[in-house]
This record gives sequence, structure tokens and C-alpha cells, in this order.
Amino acid sequence: MRPFISGIVIVKNEEARIGRCLESMHWLDEIVVVDSGSTDGTREICTHYDKVRFFSHEWEGFGRQKNIALQAAVGEWVLSVDADELVTSELVAEIDRVLQSPKCDGYYIQRKNFYRGKWIRHSGWWPDPVLRLFRRDKGRFSDRMVHESVELEGTAGYLKAALEHHSFATVTDFIKKADDYSTLGALMLMQHGRRASASLALLKSFAAFVKTLVVKRGFLDGFSGVLIAYSNATGVFYRYMKCVELRQRGASEP
Repeated sequence: MRPFISGIVIVKNEEARIGRCLESMHWLDEIVVVDSGSTDGTREICTHYDKVRFFSHEWEGFGRQKNIALQAAVGEWVLSVDADELVTSELVAEIDRVLQSPKCDGYYIQRKNFYRGKWIRHSGWWPDPVLRLFRRDKGRFSDRMVHESVELEGTAGYLKAALEHHSFATVTDFIKKADDYSTLGALMLMQHGRRASASLALLKSFAAFVKTLVVKRGFLDGFSGVLIAYSNATGVFYRYMKCVELRQRGASEP
């Protein structure tokens, strides 16, 4: 028998995707969902599932929000899943098998990233190992506002089965994410006292474009690879320019 596993998910206005996500998590012993102010049908969809324990908490950043969910979980093990991800049947079977006699305190899961239903095999999108399965008393999320990760006290292993990530269905999704994440990234640059200027924004964004398209062989992904490279470059450019703007606003305040 495998141990009790809690699934955790953070959400906000995810009515279009959360249903599929929760369906893929139905095999878990409980699912903790922490919502940060949804105004659509997210709450109604989540509470429709018997295993879901639904909580509302004001947004504090990705890392801290996931730690709120982690604190509410009761399982010996925790599986962290995002609303735009799906747990495959192969991954379910492997987790059930591995946790019958676990040899590590946490496990990395390979994440398959999709664009318009197509698995992107290059551009830095594969392989994309993420630490998502861990003993509840051995891990916590970093307090980063974006690009948070699990800080594990113990040994980590790797699973072979994949977690599917369906974050982008249209070009608009890329634009929105670049805008949202660059705002958080600019705040992080400010907090860490990093340099920022228009020239640095141009240099960093060009480097990001070349790295994605050439170094990480994004060109092999065709149109999708060009889009991903340009999106990465745009996000970096926005991040540094927003940081410049934030500092200029601060300097102009009395």
C-alpha cells in the first residue's frame, strides 16, 4: 500500500482549465485548492469534486501561495500540480509503484510542454524536470514571487513518466504571460538591487532570443520555436524596462 498523498493546486480565474486538471488528480487521497480571488466559475467547479478542500487566500506570490496550500495538506506525501497541467496515467502508475517503497524524499518529474496541442521538444522546453513530489515534512516552496521551486531537505530522485503542461493555446497566451511575469520579475530585480537600463534590456533580450533559438535549438521547433524565442526575449526586455520605470518613479517621489 502506498502512503496518503495530498495534491495541491493554486488558482485564480481558471474555470477553463481547472476541471481537466482535477480530473487527472482524482486518484489522490485529497486535493487542496487555494484560490486568490477568482471572479469566474473556478470555485464552483472545484467544490464539485468530493476530494477537494477549497481555501481562499489573498495573493502573496507564487511561492508563498503554494506554501499556504502545503500547510493545509495532511498527506505524508505531496504532489504539486498547476492548473494548466495534467497528470498522465503513466505518471499515476509510476507514483503508485515508487511510493510503495520510496528510496528518496522527493522526486523530479519530467514535464512535457505543449503549444496548441503540440509537444515542444526543443527551445529549452524539453526535458523540463521539476521537483513536484515530496515528503510533506521535507519540502517547502521558495518565497519567490515567480519561478518558485521546492526546497528539499533530503535526497531527490527522478521519475520517468511525464506531467503534461498546456499553458499556451494561442499567441495571446504568450503575450499575457510575458507581461504578467515581467512585472513580477521587475519587482524581484528591484528587491535584489540588480542593475537595469535600456541598453541592458536590449542586450539581455537579444541574448535570450539567441539562446532559445540557436543554443537550445528552438529552430527545430519551426514556427513554435521562433515564437518561444521571441516571447522569451520580450519578457526579458519588459522585465528590465519595467524595473527602470519603477526606479524612476521611486526617485521622483518626495
